[in-house]
Amino acid sequence: MNVYNPDFKTRIKQHLDRQYFMKHIGFQLDVIEVGRTEGWLKLDQIHQQQKGFAHGGLVATLADITAGFAAYTLVPEGFNVVTGEIKISYLNPGVGQELRAKGWVLKQGRKMSFCESEVWCKRDDSMTLIAKATSTMVNISAEDTKR
Repeated sequence: MNVYNPDFKTRIKQHLDRQYFMKHIGFQLDVIEVGRTEGWLKLDQIHQQQKGFAHGGLVATLADITAGFAAYTLVPEGFNVVTGEIKISYLNPGVGQELRAKGWVLKQGRKMSFCESEVWCKRDDSMTLIAKATSTMVNISAEDTKR
């Protein structure tokens, strides 16, 4: 994979300061590498749907965030990444104390990156894969955001 900005970790940390929704739900990235990110969230009652599982929208959000930031590690200065498409498969209910999400770039392109992500649920000492996602992340310039 081509890294167009070796200072991607600093850029991501600056973006994380402005990720108000991530702060609201309590999600934190703790692994930022070329083409790959990981993060975690302590599951709380506000994250549950009516049956006590982690809400599907929350799970999709974590898959989206980790894939998006994985793609962002590869874009040049002055560019951003937005989600063009995401498809998620829910495999197991999210019941436990913590969610762990991992995202990575499968194929980097000039305008788009194809990514995958997984969301795992920690319950006591075991980890269960609860969702897998595929996504297309689109590179946009600063001018594109002014539209």
